[in-house]
Amino acid sequence: ATNLEKGLSLAAAMLPEENQGKIVLISDGTQTEGSLLSVLDDLKARDITVDVLPIEYAYTDEVWLEKLELPRRVKIGETYEASVILSSRSAGRGKLTLRENGRIIYQDNVDYNAGKNRYLMPLYLRQPGYYEYVATVEAPAGKDGRRENNTAINYIYLKGEGKVLVVTDPEGDERDWQLLLASLKKAERAVEVVNAYEFPRDALSLLPFDCVIFVNAPADAFDVVQLRAVRDAVYNSGIGFLMVGGKNSFGPGGYNRTPAEEALPVSMDIHQRKVLPKGALVIILHTCEFAEGNTWGKRIAKEAMRVLGAQDEIGILCFDWSGGEKWLFELTPAAEYERLVTLVNQAQIGDMPSFATTMKLGLEGLKKSDAATKHMIIISDGDPSRPPPKLLQEFIDAKVSISTVGINPHSPQDVKVLQLIAGATGGRFYFPKNPNQLPSIFIKEAKTLRRSMIQNKTFVPQEEFPSDILKGIEAVPELRGYVLTTPKPRSETILKGPETEDLDPVLATWRYGLGKTAAWTSDLSPNWAAAWVQWDKYHAFVKQLVTDISRTERPSDLYMQSFAEGNTGVIVVEDYHKEDTFLEVEAQVAGGRRKLSKLRLKQVAPRRYQGEFPLWGRGRYQVIATAVGGGRNDRAVGGFVVPYSPEYLRFRSNPIVLGQIAEKTGGKMLTGDEEGEDIFTKERKPHASSRSIIDWFLLALVCLIPLDVGVRRVQLDWYVIRGWLGLDRKLASEEMLGALLERKKAIEFVPEREKVRRRAPRPVPRRARPAATKEKPPVEREPKPELKPAEDLERLSTTERLLAKKKKWKKGE
Repeated sequence: ATNLEKGLSLAAAMLPEENQGKIVLISDGTQTEGSLLSVLDDLKARDITVDVLPIEYAYTDEVWLEKLELPRRVKIGETYEASVILSSRSAGRGKLTLRENGRIIYQDNVDYNAGKNRYLMPLYLRQPGYYEYVATVEAPAGKDGRRENNTAINYIYLKGEGKVLVVTDPEGDERDWQLLLASLKKAERAVEVVNAYEFPRDALSLLPFDCVIFVNAPADAFDVVQLRAVRDAVYNSGIGFLMVGGKNSFGPGGYNRTPAEEALPVSMDIHQRKVLPKGALVIILHTCEFAEGNTWGKRIAKEAMRVLGAQDEIGILCFDWSGGEKWLFELTPAAEYERLVTLVNQAQIGDMPSFATTMKLGLEGLKKSDAATKHMIIISDGDPSRPPPKLLQEFIDAKVSISTVGINPHSPQDVKVLQLIAGATGGRFYFPKNPNQLPSIFIKEAKTLRRSMIQNKTFVPQEEFPSDILKGIEAVPELRGYVLTTPKPRSETILKGPETEDLDPVLATWRYGLGKTAAWTSDLSPNWAAAWVQWDKYHAFVKQLVTDISRTERPSDLYMQSFAEGNTGVIVVEDYHKEDTFLEVEAQVAGGRRKLSKLRLKQVAPRRYQGEFPLWGRGRYQVIATAVGGGRNDRAVGGFVVPYSPEYLRFRSNPIVLGQIAEKTGGKMLTGDEEGEDIFTKERKPHASSRSIIDWFLLALVCLIPLDVGVRRVQLDWYVIRGWLGLDRKLASEEMLGALLERKKAIEFVPEREKVRRRAPRPVPRRARPAATKEKPPVEREPKPELKPAEDLERLSTTERLLAKKKKWKKGE
């Protein structure tokens, strides 16, 4: 898919706002996603110009397959027809082939005209199952521009008796699954056995199976696409999933942080364990001298880290051209996986001159670790100088093993160096012919640190939670071992291990999406379960376990059809219920690029509902439609396949779009003959950018609000402040003396009245008191006008005023 909008937006985001920006776009102008209008307006507003170098092409002769149509309803034993729509820009002749599950069922040379052509081919369905049909056309040389669009894919799922798919280890022991198979067949279940290499790579291929069982199969025997398929089949299609334990299962099998672990009711990390032997792994990365060699080196390092448990330690050494041999990061708990992955992605891996320095650094780090198991992995072409024998002996004494991986060695002597290192320390030597084998090698090596999770103990499992799986079973026999796991929060632990402090699941289940999954952490073979396989309830236990988690088919009156039309996916749901009721129909789509989308379907006709959604590119799309209404709750499951991207249906470039981009942003069309100076000129237009001042206003508001509150609420006594500053000490002293004078004035008249009364003649009889009253006027006269004229007092100093008052007081006496 091509999305010019996102490409230009990302480029613009990388340009600094304060600088004038320029983008050079190299494109054919065809886009299958996004809209250019909005991003061009943004570029113009930011003064970012886009110069365009067009890629021009035109296919005059082109043949492609538009669609492969299959019958909507089929029955076993009847003959049907498949219809292939072939389009061409000119008349011609080609070979048309139809394959059913990889087997050719039709092939013929056909003539086609310009435009659309339809061809019919016979189909005959013999038994229930999943049938995938792939139609291809081969045109003569020079008569077809692109081969990517010469394929059309569709499928038919014919329901029948639900089957059980047993998946085994390609290098495993048949005794791991033989007795389990016998039990399933005795329970009258249809069983199909495949090894991990043969396991389907898409969820739609698992539709014929009600249950999938992994029996002691390691994670490195699958690829991530296969593990995603089983996870999606459980979540979206309701298929049951059971993982049976063993030395190559769960954590020791490398399932930590995989899609399969997401679906299981247990986690591979041991969180509740107080003491658990941990491992330490050091990886030495040397430049891989092949196409994208360093990218492969980083990928395999990340795969090895993913397998480790949270308590395990991981460290990586490499040669950096700027810093020589050094730690990319020293031994660190693998629980910090996300941070360590970032460091690995940023690593610059160089060509180290000698093994000795990095090996010595790694050994010193491992010696400091308290891990019970210590291991080192070296990936190299073998050309660095070999380590001295003394260093190899130090590894042996420290009980540290080294495994080596030879990548494109320059000579047989380089291979011998790597073999010597591995053989001397008790490790393994790998010489893969294909880089695709590298991740599985490192996963296998990293798994050696997870062996501590295997518990070889004899115990009798205890019932922890009641379940129909144990219906009719009152007591269970002993087991001789199991794998440590941690139950997830919503899971149900039915049988537990011997530990009393920690909950170790032996049998746990939970609901995952539409399906149900179970984890049996012991095995079902004579190894750990010798007493179980001889137990008279063994067959009943296996039957009830598989029945409990298997998909249960519910009758449904819905029929769903889904298909692709250009860049759009179309979902059509028809209701065949005996009563005509209005339904609320919703669909959930899971498909390419691991995206998930939900949409509501509209009623377009009586009993017919339809919805559309944008496609996410090529890939397989799973669709689940649910209908609610009138007391009903129905569900229909289906899907479709998009074999190629819609951009392969564009047969000429689009210079008009490119011209619009350059014109609207002020750029220019390039011819390809320009030099760097012509594109990135030194003389550019002045660039002005605006910035919001709201931040400054907010800062001013923060400062002014306390000031405003202070002015309104706080009263200041400026006389006190002046006193604090020592500016008004003289005034304070004068005010103090003035206060003393006022006090003296208030009390000076009392003695005067008393003296006047003493000087007056004492009357003999009491009736003579009125005479005393007549003599009062001398006492009541007010000396104030003479004592205190306002104008004179203001002109006198304090001392003068005191003297004046003293004189007047004496006169009054």
